[in-house]
Amino acid sequence: MNNELHGSPSPGQVDRRVALVTGGSRGIGLATVHSLLSRGNRVAALYKRVPPPPELADKKDNFLPIQCDITDPSNIEEAFNSIEKLWGPVNILVSNAGITKDSLLLRMSEQAIEEVLDVNLRSAFRVAKRALGPMIRAHDGRIVFVSSQSAFTGSPGQTNYAASKAALTGLARSLAREVASRGITVNVVSPGIVDTDMLHAVGEQRLEQLISQVPLGRPATPTEVASAIAFLTSVEASYVTGAVLVVDGGLGMGI
Repeated sequence: MNNELHGSPSPGQVDRRVALVTGGSRGIGLATVHSLLSRGNRVAALYKRVPPPPELADKKDNFLPIQCDITDPSNIEEAFNSIEKLWGPVNILVSNAGITKDSLLLRMSEQAIEEVLDVNLRSAFRVAKRALGPMIRAHDGRIVFVSSQSAFTGSPGQTNYAASKAALTGLARSLAREVASRGITVNVVSPGIVDTDMLHAVGEQRLEQLISQVPLGRPATPTEVASAIAFLTSVEASYVTGAVLVVDGGLGMGI
């Protein structure tokens, strides 16, 4: 019996697949772009406002930046069409885009709830749904949703954000059961405190409090999280699906 996924490289081979990363212009998304490129993949990065850094321009044969509002289904369709026209179907989807609109729940506006749910959760549904058709036909695919440790431990002032990220686990595990027979894996990476612009926006005092709770005593680098994501997209992870891979320095101790 041949247990390798159709179209996937054998263990030890360099990947040469088509990957799509949402929120791929900075932070964890940008680090994931670099990680997937280093493994030989062609990578498209979706971004809304801030484009990827200029140094990626020399990788133009394997890198495609696309400005896209992932809350707009027509924008998503146009992005996938552009990728498919250039390289063919997407084999790897990393749903990473996310926003915060922090406030205590008693003060939180309906708009803050809707905007966070639309970007963090509904758009994850949208891009996964669009990617699935070709993956199912190929009997090959990797989908990774990027969640957050706040989904499991909670975070004051982030009820909307934590709820949207917690929902990704239910989405991933249900989808994993739907498509496992087609050779498609669906997993979640749950970062803890990561050294990104979003972290530094909390202020120095709050930053010190957060880091003091981490057993390893420091935030993760975006590259450390990206390495976990890249593993789940690889052939070495072909028997991993419906899993939540926590990358939090021991903050939640596996929660």
